Amino acid sequence: MDCRVGLGGENGCSHGGAVSDCAVSRNFGRVPQAAFVLLALAASVLVVSCTRDKAQATPDASSLLQSVTPADPAKISDLQAGTHWSNPYLVIRPATVGLLSGVDANEEQILKPEEVLKALAQLPSTAWPYGRAVAVLVDAKPTTSEQDKIALRRNRGLVAGELQSAHVAIHWIPSS
Repeated sequence: MDCRVGLGGENGCSHGGAVSDCAVSRNFGRVPQAAFVLLALAASVLVVSCTRDKAQATPDASSLLQSVTPADPAKISDLQAGTHWSNPYLVIRPATVGLLSGVDANEEQILKPEEVLKALAQLPSTAWPYGRAVAVLVDAKPTTSEQDKIALRRNRGLVAGELQSAHVAIHWIPSS
């Protein structure tokens, strides 16, 4: 079909009821551009609001840890006498960090330094009898190579920084 004047019936329709391409484009051109702008704006607001809801639905590990009561200094100071530690216990190694918790005290979870907060946030509230505090041991031995000592210092700094930013008290265990 072509768009010549005089072909087809009223509004560009042929007598058989078919709509020509030119009639569609003519009618489409009559729709105000403001309607398209409003439609695009409404779609973008919808996308932004859905994205914001998803971002708020998943709190980070630091926020989750805030639900644990703050550390109780009285309970932690009682532990200096050699009492068994019941809160989470971290062992910093050159390449990994081991996590022992009161929940699975006989099973060590091996983590990367950047995974420690997330793993701690997933522990149940029963794993924190002393409040938001962890014991940390740096696994340094007299035979540790210089390269491993550097890696230990790096991992210690990463873990300590993450714990402090999440307001988790650190009870340092001296290495033997």
